[in-house]
Order: sequence, then structure tokens, then C-alpha cells
Amino acid sequence: MIERYSTPEMAALWSQQAHFEAWLEVEIAVCEAWSKLGKVPAEAVEAIKAEARINLERILEIEETTRHDVIAFLTSVEESVGENARFIHVGCTSSDIVDTANALRLTRSGKLILEALDGLLASLAKLARKHQGQLVMGRTHGVHAEPTSFGLKMAGFYAEFARHKQRIERAVENVRVGKISGAVGTYAFLSPELERLACEHLGLKPDPISTQIVQRDRYAEFFTALGVLGGGIERLGVELRHLQRTEVLEAEEGFAKGQKGSSAMPHKKNPISAENLCGLSRLLRTNALAAMENMALWHERDISHSSVERVIMPDSTTLAHYMLRRMTGLLDRLRVIPENMARNLMGSYGLFFSQRVLNALLDAGQPRQKAYEMVQKVAMRCWGDKTLFPDAVRADEAIVGILGSERLDAIFDVTSYLANEQEILNRVLPPESSDA
Repeated sequence: MIERYSTPEMAALWSQQAHFEAWLEVEIAVCEAWSKLGKVPAEAVEAIKAEARINLERILEIEETTRHDVIAFLTSVEESVGENARFIHVGCTSSDIVDTANALRLTRSGKLILEALDGLLASLAKLARKHQGQLVMGRTHGVHAEPTSFGLKMAGFYAEFARHKQRIERAVENVRVGKISGAVGTYAFLSPELERLACEHLGLKPDPISTQIVQRDRYAEFFTALGVLGGGIERLGVELRHLQRTEVLEAEEGFAKGQKGSSAMPHKKNPISAENLCGLSRLLRTNALAAMENMALWHERDISHSSVERVIMPDSTTLAHYMLRRMTGLLDRLRVIPENMARNLMGSYGLFFSQRVLNALLDAGQPRQKAYEMVQKVAMRCWGDKTLFPDAVRADEAIVGILGSERLDAIFDVTSYLANEQEILNRVLPPESSDA
């Protein structure tokens, strides 16, 4: 099922063929390292590189007998290489190859994820700039609070996804380690120099201390970073789903010609992309938990982590990549509806001005509790009478007597809520030329 979410680039990393090709890449790097140390003839390495082939059907056939995938792989490669195959896998244990190949594929998939993240960041920055100054009601607990701008909403998400990028960059760097250290990490038949040369050939760092495996806290960090990314995608998805509710309708997903929203109700336009992404985020979080469960293995290694990783490595990387691209597409086609934002802004009768009136009374020297009660009394009456709060305040002789009409005009200037918008955007957004 996961294949439907893959791009060709990501699918190419996680196919069965690529699985064994990565192993062969590591085996050849080890041969290259042995050759540099004078233990394997250079011509033998060149012959191995020229003749080694991945025959997937043959590997699977051999595995039916051996019940050991690395031995099946080595047997098949030996059939294609011939005599020089004796130089392959010298001194190595299976996890030397498997874990180092994992580092290659996790690093490469991480690069694709980071590229997709850059695309999402560019879309968020574009929306933030485009809708700077577009007043929209801010909500806390789902209830009208005070105005903000749609530009600031999008800039807030930009800042979050910039942090997701930093986390994933760190996680990719920490998982970019190989190990060619033998059965329990002591280099009994290998050497740290061999490991260094092989890893250098592959663009990896040697794990400073390994057992039979690279320790799984590295993997847990990687998959947790993807899980946290999924949480960010869900938070943005929930925001967009709320904004598309009929009663709100301040923004909505693009709706293509010929698209259908419901089998029963022809009028429906549903936030299907945002809902889909919220659901997929649960898988990323679940897989992050599985990666953490993989950390505690017996002694120098057991095999309980292996079956888990065969699922979560392709699934989480593919899903994270897909989710970023789908959210970017959603944002690029997002319909923003300013007239509904203006309508909803006054849907609570301008009661959002209450704090400004309260603060003005405090500035005028009124005791806090008295000032609060004066404003609350007017506000509660507006809720009941469905009258505009600014009008009700202007009709309140006690408040007008303290503040005066001119001061109230300034208090009820809605643009004052965005007085610091530009400074916030300057702190968060990159220079415009770097958005794309």
C-alpha cells in the first residue's frame, strides 16, 4: 500500500532491488578499503565491481533454503563474480553490511525529505507575505480572542517547520554512521582504519563505538524527528480544516473540475487533503514509538529490531516525503476568503476590543478589579443583546467620562492589532529572494 505514496526517487531507495544494491555498495566499499590497506589486489576489486550483479529472484530462491538473507545475497553475488568473491565480506558480520547500508538509505531518504520541507517552507513564506495585513479573528479554545492576520498565522507555521527542518537535519547527521567492526564491535578481524576508509568511500562517518550494530538511539532520534514533523503537519491540517467549516469558511482547499465531495450530497466540498494528512501523521508517531522500543536489545545485539525496521524505514520516510509534498500542493491551491474573514471578525460584536478598553482604564488610574467589572458588565450585555461592543462602550457614561470620545476612537481602531506585524515577520521569514 505504501507504494502509492512514493515518488520515483523515494521508491527507488526502498525497493527490494535497492535493498540488496545498497548491501553490494557497502561490500564493494569494504573491498576498496582492503585494497588500500594492501590486503586485496586492486585488479580483484575492479573485477568485483565489473562482475557483481544483484539477481533478486536468485537471492530469494537461495533464501528459501538458507533462511538467512545476507548469506543468500552473498551466495548469489559469488555466482556472478566467481573466484574473486573470496575477497568479499572478509572479516565482516551481517550487521556491518546491513547497518551501514541502512545509513546510506536513511541519509538519502532524509535528503529527499529535507528538499520537500524546503518546498513547504517556500509555500508558507509566500502565503505569509501575500496575506500580511489581512485581518482575521484569532481564536483560543475555539472562541474569538483578538484579531491577528492570516499572514501571521502562516508565518507561525513557517517558524515551526523551520524548526522541524533543524531537527531532521540533526537526525540525518546522527544516523549517517556506518560500522565495519565485526561480530561484537572489537575489530577482531578488521581494523578501525579499514572502517574509516570504507565509510569515507560511502560518505559516512564511522560509529565511534558499536557492538554488533549501530546503537538504535540514532534511529529513534531519526524516526522521532519524523513523528514530530507529522505532528506539525497535523497541526496545520487541523487549522485548515477548521477554517473550511461552513460556519467559518475563511479558507478552503482547491476543488478541481470534475471532483466529487460526497456520493450522497452533490454540494459537498470537503477538506480531504488536510484530513488525510492528519490521519497519516498518526502512523509517523506510531512508527516513532516502534523505533524507541527498538533501543533496548540484548547485550551486543539481538534480532528483535530487524523486523520492525523493515517496515518503519520505508514507511515513515515515504510517508513523511509524501505528506510534505501533499501539504505543499494544498497550500499552493488554497483559496483564502477575505470577505468571510471580515464578516467573522465582527461576528462576536467587536468584543475583542475588551482588553484595549480595560488597559485604557488602567492607564487612566482605575483600580484593576473595578475596571475589569466595568468592561465585563458592558461585554456581557452585548452578548445578550447582540449589540456592537464599541457602540455599547460609547453609550456607557462611566467609561466615556473616564476615557473620552477621542481616546475611544483610537481604542477601536482595529488596525492597531497589527502594529507589530512587520517586526514579527522580519524575525521569522527569510529574505524574499530565498523563499523559492
